[in-house]
Amino acid sequence: MGPEPAAEPEFHPYRHPAAGWGAAKSVTRFMMREGAVRDGPRAIMKMNHENTGFDCPGCAWPDDTKGLHLDICENGIKHVTWEMTRKRVDRAFFAAHSVTELAGWSDYDLENQGRLTEPMVYDPDTDLYEPISWKDAFELVGRTLRELDSPHQAAYYTSGRLGNEATFLYQLMARELGTNNLPDCSNMCHEASGRALQAALGTGKGTVDLKDWETTDALFIMGVNVASNAPRMLTALSEAYHRGAKIVHINPLVEAGATRTIIPHDFKDMATFHATRTSTLNLQPRIGGDMALVRGMAKAILEQSSSDPKALDREFIDRHTAGFEAYRAVCEATPWEEIERQSGVGRADILEAARVYREADRSIVSWCLGVTQHEHGVDTVREIVNLLLLRGNLGREGAGPSPVRGHSNVQGNRTCGIDHRPGTEFLDRLADVCKIEPPREHGLDTVRTIEAMQRGEVKVFVGMGGNFALAAPDTPHTYAALRACELTVQVSTKLNRSHIVHGRRALILPCLGRTEKDHQRKGVQSTSVEDSMSMVHLSVGMKRPASPHLLSEAAIVAGMARAALPDSETPWEWYIEDYDRIRDTMAQVLDGFEDFNRRVRLPLGFRIKQPARELVFLTPSGRAEFSTAELPDVVPAPGMLALGTMRSHDQWNTTIYSDNDRYRGVKNLRTLVFMNEDDMRERGIAKFDPVDITSTAGDGTQRRLHRYQAIPYDIPRGCAAGYMPEMNVLCALGDHSTQSDQPIMKHLKVTITPAA
Repeated sequence: MGPEPAAEPEFHPYRHPAAGWGAAKSVTRFMMREGAVRDGPRAIMKMNHENTGFDCPGCAWPDDTKGLHLDICENGIKHVTWEMTRKRVDRAFFAAHSVTELAGWSDYDLENQGRLTEPMVYDPDTDLYEPISWKDAFELVGRTLRELDSPHQAAYYTSGRLGNEATFLYQLMARELGTNNLPDCSNMCHEASGRALQAALGTGKGTVDLKDWETTDALFIMGVNVASNAPRMLTALSEAYHRGAKIVHINPLVEAGATRTIIPHDFKDMATFHATRTSTLNLQPRIGGDMALVRGMAKAILEQSSSDPKALDREFIDRHTAGFEAYRAVCEATPWEEIERQSGVGRADILEAARVYREADRSIVSWCLGVTQHEHGVDTVREIVNLLLLRGNLGREGAGPSPVRGHSNVQGNRTCGIDHRPGTEFLDRLADVCKIEPPREHGLDTVRTIEAMQRGEVKVFVGMGGNFALAAPDTPHTYAALRACELTVQVSTKLNRSHIVHGRRALILPCLGRTEKDHQRKGVQSTSVEDSMSMVHLSVGMKRPASPHLLSEAAIVAGMARAALPDSETPWEWYIEDYDRIRDTMAQVLDGFEDFNRRVRLPLGFRIKQPARELVFLTPSGRAEFSTAELPDVVPAPGMLALGTMRSHDQWNTTIYSDNDRYRGVKNLRTLVFMNEDDMRERGIAKFDPVDITSTAGDGTQRRLHRYQAIPYDIPRGCAAGYMPEMNVLCALGDHSTQSDQPIMKHLKVTITPAA
């Protein structure tokens, strides 16, 4: 099956509730298209069940605490169905299609070919991928790594789908080889959250759990498209609304999930078409204006405290925080005019949000990439913590910071050792328990890895899941960097762009999916994952693997490690026989994983201990730290727009299910840009007109996209938005935050003009 023909684009504003019958119909059509009419419903009944089913490979939203039997969502079912497809990419497919031919296919068409079935190696003489045995594939990896002049000439990338056990072995392999070059998808999404929370609270994670969401009085949801990025959050929002909690959405676009919803497993509401509101207030800051808006809320609370002492929790501030007076002074010195100008939100609306916060006894602030993928992402997250500290919204039920991770185990990857800047305590434990000498110097993150590959300093790139070629910024430079490598290794379930953009030698190593049974010598194995609220639980596959030649991710890591480290005393093969053995070692190395094998088998697993949740702050002062950053100037220069990249609804990360975006009313189109109507009119652009988009990087260089179609949308003036990964080309490799090193995908400086 080759590329599918394109259809005419359509745009009709979406006016319906999120989820509901629209989601049900979409899922049904999707399962029929993928031939999963039998396996799809079976998967629905097994997904996210307590230690007896498999964890959804989509988002990292926690499993329902009430034992809900249908703790699922549209995107999760699509993700699973996409994995369970009956289509296969076998040796016959690769023999029929050269890499040069496949390079001309769309990303949708590549993944739509189906599941990979056996290891493949690239032959430059024929421009074809050809079969290779697992033994020979591992030997190629091992020999290449052994022949490097330095272990730092290799980098080991991780996407968020990797389970904890494979993650632990992966970082162990890299460190036993002698490098901390462990870039991961966190470097591109929530690095700012981790660094900000670590600095403010002494922990790199949020402090709340799902029970807190179920008891809070006010929810502030920032920079996240709930209905697409964390759809199961809709259940929490609808329940919060029913019990009278206030829900404030802060986002440049008013998304469908910030209006109304019908929860598909609420059969009464489905039968009566009864929708529940998911917000009580929507605010639309300009792109990058979140920090100014939160500063305005804090300023309002501080101003109220002069006449109403209860506006602040002075007992909490005095006992548990440091730097309050300096922060008060910064707020007092920040004029309301500047807050309004930078946020793009009027004073009255900011005061209304502050009123909601002031009147709530307990508040949670939750955020995603709309907050972090900016130059000032760390400062913005710290400003959120400042606001929470003012009223003691930390260390008690129903209150605290709650970052929303976008991939199922990205937080677990970091917890289990995927960190290019590992801490001394972790390395000491690893050395003691695993009897290795791990390197102590910092390794390369995602951006630095690409730069090092371009310079020829990193010669081997191993990608454990994901689609690095598309996920990374500055697409042409990322492509060139991968092609400069001596060897690229991609561990994957389906064909994608990273197999087409490869090094001089290249391997495709196909792995089991989350839905599939993992048979090892001691029987069917389970893996563990960590959700975005620090709960660790088991995942067990339900179906026969797509091919008898697939290996688990853990087995692939062990195979590469044994080949690269033939004299290693690490019992790689013994670990793979029984994953409990890996967990026993992890329990000795990882703080909070004590008694791992018993606790992970408890209903819903266990929560990793959080000192800040107990008001223990591992900061230099031993207290929660207020920050005092100045507001950044985020107002675009005359003629410029601030553009943010985002996912469509029918997409998960770089996986594109169709060219539709139901919640934004788009059909059959991805090469588009959403614009404010006044901005369009000012530039002489009408609906569907072709436009050229030019970004200007910090170093003055420019990048362009040609003949994208303009769509009028409810977005603040001076702002625009479009889809990743297509728009990643606009983000220069050098345009990464000096605070977090994250690419600033949500704040690109662009001009948009009628197409030449």
